[in-house]
Amino acid sequence: MEKRRLGNTGIMVSPYGLGTTKFGRNEAVKYPEPFDLPDDKEISNLLGIAKELGVNVIDTAPAYGVAEERIGRLLTGQRDDWVIVGKVGEDFKNGESVHNFSVDYFERSLMRSLERLNTDYIDVLMIHSDGNDLDILNNEPLIELMHDFKRRDLVRAVGASTKTAEGGIKALDVMDVVMASYNPDYTDELPVLDHAAANDKGVFLKKVLSSGHNTNTREAFDFALSHSAVSCAVIGTINPDHLRNNIAAIA
Repeated sequence: MEKRRLGNTGIMVSPYGLGTTKFGRNEAVKYPEPFDLPDDKEISNLLGIAKELGVNVIDTAPAYGVAEERIGRLLTGQRDDWVIVGKVGEDFKNGESVHNFSVDYFERSLMRSLERLNTDYIDVLMIHSDGNDLDILNNEPLIELMHDFKRRDLVRAVGASTKTAEGGIKALDVMDVVMASYNPDYTDELPVLDHAAANDKGVFLKKVLSSGHNTNTREAFDFALSHSAVSCAVIGTINPDHLRNNIAAIA
């Protein structure tokens, strides 16, 4: 699978990224069918298939339950093979999401994620927005801290997983990358992709398959990855056949 530039970060990523919500959380999720969390052997098998087929992006977050701990354990000895995309700003406690956008919390959250992931750096760290994108991204001390993480070599690139076009554009103006939503049924954030292309910034896409509700995989991937700004579409799955079919659709 041919790698793509992640904007001007110097990071090369596979066009398919493996989302890991289902590695660690099956409560309060928006998938069409309920599911049981896979065991470590099943996750290890899935990671092996992804790696064999050329995937190097794995996307996780504190909000994904125990996903970070499981990834850190199962990727022992493979750190250099993966581009880890992590998050700050959202946690999952007592069955619900909890957001915190304070400087102190961001520092603690990153250090905890590094420990859980069994690594001394995260490739791409993104703010996990609660939807109030501009309020978060206009917080100058918070953005300065994100860049300070880079200066301290704790992360290689910074950005935000946003929920609005305005927020996505702002994220690109103040940081390196954005994670935006874009699929055949939702194009409101197309201006974010256009802005990234014009400024050589990196783009990850989420909800390419509408959280599992779009079954026309090939059409969705063709649509998403046809934009020149898009580096990687992140799709979560714990089904090996789905993983193979998704990657085949991209290939």
